[in-house]
Amino acid sequence: MTHYLLQLAGFLTLLSILLVIYHHAFYPLLLKRLAQRKSRDIHPNNVQSQAKLESYPFIDVIIPAFNEEKTIKEKLYNLACIDYPENKIAFHIVLDGCTDNTETIAQKTLNDPLFESWQFHIHAHKDNAGKVARLNTYATKSKADLIAFSDVSALISCDAFSLCAKHFADKKVGVVTGYYRLLSPATQGEKAYWDFQCQQQLAESAMGAVQGAHGAFYAIRSELYTPLPADTINDDFIIPMQIVAAGFQAIMEPNINALELEQTTSELESHRRIRIAAGNTQQLFRLHHLLHPRYRNIAFMFASGKTLRVLMPYLMLIALLGSALLAPLSALFLLAFAGQVSGYIMGILSLCNFPYTRKLSPLGYLVRGHYCSLLGSSRYLWDALHGKHRAVLRHKARNNDNDTFFGIDRTTAKAKRIFDIVIAGSALVILSPLLPLLVLAIKLESRGPAIFSQVRIGLCTPTQTQYFTMYKFRSMVQDAEKATGATLAQKNDARITRVGLFLRKTRLDEIPQLINVLRGDMSIVGPRPERPDFYGKLEKAIPFFAERTYGVMPGITGLAQVHQGYDTCIEDVRSKVGYDHGYALSLHNVSTWLRMDLWIMFKTIEVMIMGRGQ
Repeated sequence: MTHYLLQLAGFLTLLSILLVIYHHAFYPLLLKRLAQRKSRDIHPNNVQSQAKLESYPFIDVIIPAFNEEKTIKEKLYNLACIDYPENKIAFHIVLDGCTDNTETIAQKTLNDPLFESWQFHIHAHKDNAGKVARLNTYATKSKADLIAFSDVSALISCDAFSLCAKHFADKKVGVVTGYYRLLSPATQGEKAYWDFQCQQQLAESAMGAVQGAHGAFYAIRSELYTPLPADTINDDFIIPMQIVAAGFQAIMEPNINALELEQTTSELESHRRIRIAAGNTQQLFRLHHLLHPRYRNIAFMFASGKTLRVLMPYLMLIALLGSALLAPLSALFLLAFAGQVSGYIMGILSLCNFPYTRKLSPLGYLVRGHYCSLLGSSRYLWDALHGKHRAVLRHKARNNDNDTFFGIDRTTAKAKRIFDIVIAGSALVILSPLLPLLVLAIKLESRGPAIFSQVRIGLCTPTQTQYFTMYKFRSMVQDAEKATGATLAQKNDARITRVGLFLRKTRLDEIPQLINVLRGDMSIVGPRPERPDFYGKLEKAIPFFAERTYGVMPGITGLAQVHQGYDTCIEDVRSKVGYDHGYALSLHNVSTWLRMDLWIMFKTIEVMIMGRGQ
């Protein structure tokens, strides 16, 4: 049975590793090769785009805006310089509850005589309904032949609409998008990422269906617009792919340039990628029918690209944890584990601007991207599981950067919670084949339930101290404290069974606490949850003992736990309190928290493999 479980674990780990490699390396190469076969030149400067139009379709250009005072003027002048008949295009600037000077600047700019012959309309709304609501309103009201969408922060090439019109002369074309470029990329990694994405979209275009568009600029046939649900996140993916699902082509025209003016900070970029990741997960559920074989090339690209992108952070976790578990038993998995750890370390060092790591910037950008995907995807799944369907607005207030949660950075608190859910869920999946064996071993050695439950003290807030029921695999004989009452464990404790000793040394007795993590009682990493029987005594004997869980959920493992074993006396607890408060200091921002939690988790895996628990 053990051999079978190891084989199963090896299969899942190897499958995850292969899928990670396929998504990042083999799929892009395969897609490019298939695109080249489909078209000799995937750069679609074809006869259609070069042909002269006999008549120009009327285009409504919808430009949603929220607090865009920095770029609205440049955007308006950019639109006034386009090469398209003035009587065949109308621009709708939709102000969605702006609280800055966007409207004033826009109105003043339009007073320039340059705009007299153009049809510019400013629709100013006092309330902030969100981008999706505004798109639904103005796109469904449009009587034009085509609808184009564009962000305020992106400038578009002067012939963008003419090129679109030429592509739409083909009745099979339902969507046309452009080439997204960055004026000032924050890092070389960001530039490399978008260059890669655009090249991949060119290949998808040659296959007949670009997988989504970019909100900077794209156009559709107006009659194909379908109103979106209010909670839609990635509208610039859902809209084009709904049209593709209806049997129309989505084309990328590389001569249409959409130039992004805004340079985002690292924090805003992370927020954007978390939102997009949540949207990727949402669109997988809403467009899952595109995976049906009848869609052929579309199904292949949607499965290999977008679907695997959603699954990628989970597959990477399984690959890492599985390799760590199997490394002592196999040179192959030891090599795989070492390679993964080395890659993550190099990526993290480049993100921290460590000397001589500039060339590793694309790797760092990739690592951060998958981390953000993990946060965004798990957040969406958690909300969906609890019935919380909410619209995630593209624009977010930026005046709460220093917001805290009981003295801990609020962003860190949210990220830590999402991290806990993903790690706990992944660990339960990986370890599930092992659970029946552990239960059987416990039951065969001694009478009593295999799962032991005990009331513990959890998170402390300004108004209350929380209690919860903690679960563990039973490692002692049944009713171990019936005669003595609550006592601390001792070295060579006679109450500990032989199976229990193994469970404690490998920390496998803690596995049921993953359920506590999913329930929100505990965290993966944090201070040890104490028993109420000892709490009062310890609080009196040890200064600042009660504050160790103030705003910090107790954890399965922690800084104190990896430095010391089980508590056998008050002095053990006293030394651990210092570690607990030291850990709390790491929670002041996401970067220090993540480095600390990852280090503690690796040390915990080392303790488990080496059997150093007590």
